[in-house]
Amino acid sequence: MAHNHTGEGSEPQTPAEVRIALSRLAYASVQHGIDRGRALTPDLDGYRESMPVLIEPRATFVTIRHHQDLVGCIGTLQPVRPLAQDVSHNAYAAGFEDPRSPGVTRSMLPHLDIHISLLNPPRVLECETEQDLLTQLRPGVDGLILEDGFRRATFLPAVWESIGDPVEFVHQLKRKAGLAPDHWSNTMKCSCYTVESIP
Repeated sequence: MAHNHTGEGSEPQTPAEVRIALSRLAYASVQHGIDRGRALTPDLDGYRESMPVLIEPRATFVTIRHHQDLVGCIGTLQPVRPLAQDVSHNAYAAGFEDPRSPGVTRSMLPHLDIHISLLNPPRVLECETEQDLLTQLRPGVDGLILEDGFRRATFLPAVWESIGDPVEFVHQLKRKAGLAPDHWSNTMKCSCYTVESIP
């Protein structure tokens, strides 16, 4: 299932050839993981002239499903490495390193649904209370990052499809971060982001 939220429509869409290249790269990295036991190392020099956007730092998440069942969802919240490298790394990690499943096997390869989320830069939300957060959060559009001390967790915008209620969305994210659903403190940090989804 594709999720095409790109915030309020102001962010430029990634060109089709780049989207196709990233989808192929993610699949190839999973296949490389089965063959070699590690992520595929993309040829960044080769992209320098043909698709320079692939060597620009970008934060991504990769979600892999097999017949609708989650295999893994792994990503980065900050742009720490080139886009092609981030997608390749996260695709491998989602396929083999997510503790929620035993990982991809060779027989699963033809039936994988690999979904890439390109994260736009996070926007800090000024929140003194949970109600402040709820009034600023845009259901169906925003991904959310909650941080308090050493605890941090995020939900991608696609999670709205399974948790449509904003209060429950926030409370479930707190649980994911290891916090109580009713937790709030003056050190709580909240930020949101939009994504461009591939495919």
